Amino acid sequence: MKSLRLGLSQFNSTVGDNKGNAKKICLEIEKAKKLGVDLIAFPELAITGYPPEDLLLKPSFISENQLALEEIVKGSAGIGVIVGFVDRQEDIYNAAAFISNGKIQGIYHKIYLPNYGVFDEERYFRSGSAYPIFVFNGVLIGINICEDIWYPYGPAMVQSVEGNAELIINISASPYHAGKGLFREKMLATRAVDNNVMIAYVNAVGGQDELVFDGQSAIIDQKGDILVRGPAFDEKALVVDLAIDSVFRSRLHDPRRRRREFFIKETSLARLQPVIQAGKSAVQKRKKITPVHEQPLSQLEEIYKALVTGVRDYVLKNHFSKTVIGLSGGIDSALTLLIAVDALGKKNVTGVFMPSPFTSKESKEDVDALVKNTGVDLITLPITEIFESYLKILKKEWGELKPDKTEENIQARIRGNFLMGLSNKFGWLVLTTGNKSEMSVGYATLYGDMAGGFSVIKDVLKTEVYALSDYRNIREGKELIPRRIFEKPPSAELKFNQTDQDTLPPYDILDGIIRGYVEEDQSIEELTAQGYSRSTVEYVMKLVEQSEYKRRQSPPGVKITQRGLGKDRRMPITNQYKSF
Repeated sequence: MKSLRLGLSQFNSTVGDNKGNAKKICLEIEKAKKLGVDLIAFPELAITGYPPEDLLLKPSFISENQLALEEIVKGSAGIGVIVGFVDRQEDIYNAAAFISNGKIQGIYHKIYLPNYGVFDEERYFRSGSAYPIFVFNGVLIGINICEDIWYPYGPAMVQSVEGNAELIINISASPYHAGKGLFREKMLATRAVDNNVMIAYVNAVGGQDELVFDGQSAIIDQKGDILVRGPAFDEKALVVDLAIDSVFRSRLHDPRRRRREFFIKETSLARLQPVIQAGKSAVQKRKKITPVHEQPLSQLEEIYKALVTGVRDYVLKNHFSKTVIGLSGGIDSALTLLIAVDALGKKNVTGVFMPSPFTSKESKEDVDALVKNTGVDLITLPITEIFESYLKILKKEWGELKPDKTEENIQARIRGNFLMGLSNKFGWLVLTTGNKSEMSVGYATLYGDMAGGFSVIKDVLKTEVYALSDYRNIREGKELIPRRIFEKPPSAELKFNQTDQDTLPPYDILDGIIRGYVEEDQSIEELTAQGYSRSTVEYVMKLVEQSEYKRRQSPPGVKITQRGLGKDRRMPITNQYKSF
């Protein structure tokens, strides 16, 4: 009976740490050997981390990644290893090395290079030109990389239909957005059934700047059934025993495979290389294992965990230990605080309350309750005296001009200075608290509440802020965020009796327009057809377009939607085109 004990390592690389990543990979290989694994696969560009961006323009970086690969090769005695790295030949390639018994048996170069959304792979890599098939432990294996598996007529089909691969291993670094995990899993099941092949998909985990990788690796049999599913956002080694003979039995009943001319193009066939004999493992005895089969998370749980992962890795990978957050008594700063505490622990998060003449008694009480519920330290720095000094000094220049948003922005900038002063003095990273609704329409102050190192909820709409906050309270079984914070009208409290809705449409309306316009590029006609008033849509569009310069200067933040406000959306600042 033909079988294979396969391991998939959901791996959290650090971009640029070639040596450190290789060391971690070698440790995982040793653990796999102890579990009797025949073949273990690591994610796309596991050695360099993903995405390495313009580090790929440094020849020394590429050479260091190749030296790191050599260290992994040395540790491959008795086991097969598939690992992502940068291959340098006449150009550079996003590559997967098939290693066994101290030797690189062959290399696969990624065929389809994504160049949309957050991806820029055509900027760096040359596309591959061959579909190798490897024979390891008697099993025919096709390897491809991330984007390659998304194409119905791509490498997986050629490798499995014409190359007779019984197992396709896709190594990936697939960035997260809400709902992507289940969508991707359905796609993988479709590929498995269409090509009558087992598919093993190994994905990266962890945060890298604005991106988060969710793991959720999976092994799917030729019937589309999930044999193994990895956890979301956590490092994990998945191990399963595959009964490879079941693939052949299934193919005997599949007449489609005898009609390859209908779906295999000769141009694709030309890429199919001769089979590479990749050896076998040295495993003699092994204990029975129970495969991991995690259940998918709810969408709110998934998004919350993505935010926690993004904050944790941004802070720790950039060698910070502690963070500081301005607390206003509102829902945004409350949610940001909880995410930071869950990511880093309460001892590594400090809240700062900075009351002004317009700060309500209720806001102070709500901040005190939040701090008590979470156990973080609180610093109180009143800004009234400094604010009045600003007004006194500027009075001569302003003359009799009436108060406007200038005075409001000064308060925000005083607070930003306080937070940055604490950051500089103690080495704390400032986490900003603006949400996607505010950032989309420019309801934020440059060098004020936008001042900081990382914007935790930058890609979270206001209505979702409430939903995530409610989820976190329910998960805790008590009100970490006081109920009054949910119930009181949102306010920047920069003037008396101010609410957000003095300037903005209600958030349920605003968020619907932002989803349509910012995330989906819908026109004014499409949005008004959904029931939004034309005047409101025009107003929101105008705010979005005139605020591009602010967003360009905002800190990076965790991406949790298909189209965030970072690399996903690259609008010119100087721009005369109007959507309305």
